Amino acid sequence: MSSHAQAGPPSGAGLPGPRSLEHRPRYGEAVIKALLLVAAITSVAITFGIVAALIEPVVQFFRQVPFSQFFAWDDIGSTEVRPAVLPLVLGTFMVTAIALAIAVPLGLGAALYLAEYASPRARKWLKPTVELLAGVPSVVYGFFAVFFVTPVVLNGWFGLDVNFTNSLSAGVVLGVMVIPTIASLSEDALSSVPLALRQGSLAMGANRMQTTVRVVMPAALSGIAAAVVLGMSRAVGETMIVALAGGSAKNLSPDIREGHQTMTAFIAQTVQGENPVGSVGYNMLFAVAMLLFLITLAINAISIAIVRRFRQAY
Repeated sequence: MSSHAQAGPPSGAGLPGPRSLEHRPRYGEAVIKALLLVAAITSVAITFGIVAALIEPVVQFFRQVPFSQFFAWDDIGSTEVRPAVLPLVLGTFMVTAIALAIAVPLGLGAALYLAEYASPRARKWLKPTVELLAGVPSVVYGFFAVFFVTPVVLNGWFGLDVNFTNSLSAGVVLGVMVIPTIASLSEDALSSVPLALRQGSLAMGANRMQTTVRVVMPAALSGIAAAVVLGMSRAVGETMIVALAGGSAKNLSPDIREGHQTMTAFIAQTVQGENPVGSVGYNMLFAVAMLLFLITLAINAISIAIVRRFRQAY
């Protein structure tokens, strides 16, 4: 007698299955998402709040001083305030250029050593030591520039005839302060390059240096560029070093041995004076601050464009 298998429900049909995780409420995750959203919105709101606080005094300033007198090389046309801002922009970029000339080679060299050549033991104590420089207060760097770098290093060791306050000293010390930013971010970018790229290069017969320069660095170029631009933003916005060591007078001379007042130094030094609210001098502080904000915003926009242009996903 033959029996025929009949179609029917599978074994275990009708039994309660495991509860779907998709429908399980996750209250903790919802709270975390809400907190992250609040943090993001707060950051954006603070940025817009800063801009809103600057707009009214800036508008009042340009009602009192024409654009042509503000964006000028010489202070003309106003007896209450010295409105020319281009000498301040020149001083800012001179000091920043010196700082980057110091920070980029040293910071990138430190990042290459930590990522490619240092042993795990050396990297364990070298990287925190480099990053420790970022924790030194900028006012300490400023006094270090005034009382050691200028008289001992520049005047003594190198025999340079520099003024008591000069752009060279301020730029060198500012570069030392920026080194941890460039080194740390560049090292992270270099370390994120997959090991397979290094192994493939070595397998093709390239030595360690060729692999680092021709394979690893191009692969991490977007991160390195972002680190350099972020260091530039840090240098442009630094105040205490340039206020103490960079000079307190507008100067159009290209000689870095002389002092040049920067935009941040102008704000710090002018705000200490007696400028009545609503006066031309008071409103000029906000005009310079707005220009500095726009310059920093432009630098960050360039950084984002560079990262998107050269980013490589693995």
